[in-house]
Amino acid sequence: MNEVKAINPTGAALEAAPELPHNIEAEQQLLGAILSSNDVLDRVDDLVKPDHFYDPVHGEIFATAASRITKGLQTDATTLKNFLADHPGLKDLGGAEYLLRLQLSAIATSAARDYAQLIHDLALRRELIDLGRTIADRAQTVRDDATPDEQIVEAEADLFKLASSGTTSRGFQSFLRALTDAVDIANAAYNRGGGLAGISTGLVDMDKMLGGLHNSDLLILAGRPSMGKTSLATNIAFNVAKSWKRGQKPDGSDGTVDGGVVGFFSLEMSAAQLAQRVLSEAAEVPSELIRKGDLNEQEFQRYLRAAQDLESCPLYIDDTPALPISQLAARARRLKRSPQGLDLLIVDYLQLLRGGGKSENRVNEVSEITQGLKAVAKELNIPVIALSQLSRQVEQREDKRPQLSDLRESGSIEQDADVVMFVYRGEYYKEREKPGEDNLEAMAKWQQEMEQLHGKAEVIIGKQRHGPVGSVDLSFEGRFTRFGNLVKPWQAAVEGDGFR
Repeated sequence: MNEVKAINPTGAALEAAPELPHNIEAEQQLLGAILSSNDVLDRVDDLVKPDHFYDPVHGEIFATAASRITKGLQTDATTLKNFLADHPGLKDLGGAEYLLRLQLSAIATSAARDYAQLIHDLALRRELIDLGRTIADRAQTVRDDATPDEQIVEAEADLFKLASSGTTSRGFQSFLRALTDAVDIANAAYNRGGGLAGISTGLVDMDKMLGGLHNSDLLILAGRPSMGKTSLATNIAFNVAKSWKRGQKPDGSDGTVDGGVVGFFSLEMSAAQLAQRVLSEAAEVPSELIRKGDLNEQEFQRYLRAAQDLESCPLYIDDTPALPISQLAARARRLKRSPQGLDLLIVDYLQLLRGGGKSENRVNEVSEITQGLKAVAKELNIPVIALSQLSRQVEQREDKRPQLSDLRESGSIEQDADVVMFVYRGEYYKEREKPGEDNLEAMAKWQQEMEQLHGKAEVIIGKQRHGPVGSVDLSFEGRFTRFGNLVKPWQAAVEGDGFR
């Protein structure tokens, strides 16, 4: 009988698909080691799963053996044959005799981990090949509901999921190892002058309270409209990016040694508007004059010089609106993998993100978003600052200082965050309490209170998983939308005498 070859649409014969990577002998010997010494399973169960075996019969043998061993039951060729006696695939291989041959050909138990790693790696290669074919099939199929950009994001998510499956869990570690890590963190703080183990925000009092911005932390920065959430986040982003330095880290690797590369997801403002805020602060030119174009020659030159100085500032802005959390995570991973890397991620703001599904329950959707942001922080080992709106109930209280219960959908946000901070400017509310011109006594009292509040802001730390809660006083210059370190009265007196 003549062999029939598959023909493609062009008429050319299709070549047979190459055999997928596998190693049957390694699978046999690992199974033999497990059957001859059940303790081997404990060494390899974090690496190998039933679907990692190329031969489905081997996968079934592994699954059945693992199920019995975890129950504390002795498992070998003799006890296992009763559970697999009717398996058609095992019958083809020889049935109970095949199980006995596996057990008798077992490798040394000390080599089991290496064989398990080989089986795991070959399985990942097969999954990569399968994923590549799936991506090609998706691209080949033209559909209205799946644009090329969406397919790229989906492919990145699938690839990262596959990459994550290749990392084994750390499991238990000795207390000595944990002590060493703790000492390394303390040493990093000591080498930075006894202050920070995290990234400096550029705001001294906030750094003292937080110890800097720590890797894998999710920080929520919340406030009512006009409190200055975006301004504070922009200031922190600018401070971190402008102090960025690359060099040799204490462990000998090359990377960020000061400041950091900042990724800023601006879901409310355009990239140009955000850049304008940064330039307003850097050039000390009022933002409203920039918008109107009402600048004199000196201010305009100062603005241009600031723009030139900031050309190399490692601040990357993504202003895509209504971004799903999955796409945000994919783009953050992409920036992290790029040559410049990623050291700090800022999201403005949380409620403008979308969840992955079509949940009609907003609380569940926000929970998915906050969990996703926390996962990004841990996965990329960077701090993530997410801005959040507060509910209107703040406005209905006499004391307008925000608290944790004011967070919208507060359950998930408060639970997932490592730090929750609130921006509060008493001047904003006091300004709206201005009495009539005819009430001189009330006007005098109001002016006195306004003088005390003018140019000041407060950051209330309502939750900090690894540190104290309390308030941080900052200066605020509305003209430049800039927060800064507040000069204390005793510091002002010293500076007045010519000391710094």
